[in-house]
Amino acid sequence: MGYFIIVGVFALIGRVVSGRLKSKFEKYSQMPTPNGMSGAEIAAKMLADYGITNVTISQGQGMLTDHYNPLKKEVKLSPAVYQGRNVSAAAVAAHECGHAVQHAKSYPFLGMRSAIVPIVQASSKIQAILFGVGIYFMTGNNPIFIWIAIATFGITALFSVVTLPVEFDASKRALEWLNTSRILPEREYAGAKDALKWAAMTYVVAALSAVVQVLYWLMILMNSRGSRA
Repeated sequence: MGYFIIVGVFALIGRVVSGRLKSKFEKYSQMPTPNGMSGAEIAAKMLADYGITNVTISQGQGMLTDHYNPLKKEVKLSPAVYQGRNVSAAAVAAHECGHAVQHAKSYPFLGMRSAIVPIVQASSKIQAILFGVGIYFMTGNNPIFIWIAIATFGITALFSVVTLPVEFDASKRALEWLNTSRILPEREYAGAKDALKWAAMTYVVAALSAVVQVLYWLMILMNSRGSRA
């Protein structure tokens, strides 16, 4: 029961933060870029300014699905960002290009996160199996299940924690470039900074949730040992 309470609390917090993020992006999507540049054009200029010529920019699908793929060296922007000529589009496009800059400069945490991805995917599958035998697992009758839970949730927590500097650094690079390139003047720049701040908060909530879950299973393990002592 304690585990589901933790998940429920952080799910609620995450929903509140996500709602705030969406409202911020809706607000700043109503604030046009002074130069009329689209997200795709801003992304292209940022990459060019950093001398990055081997990264492609393409349009994806959905909302807030923007990402940088280090394997394909591709910045994929959602339609609203790719075509958008507003502060939200500028902020997101520059942020994703920030990841491309990280890749070009061999930013260590980006490489670490990419290396962990296959392990995280495998851990997620193991977690699904664990919950398939959840009743037996959560009673603590067999500590091996708890150890597996600690290991798999630990990997997820590590990935979430490593993601934090990657995302914060990408936003920092984006904001520095938006400022020095004069793409966004003072008022619009403040809007981009505010939007990226709330985007970062979603990663903070995810990391806290992952760490707390690991601590929960460690507590379960200690309690099970105490009951057998």
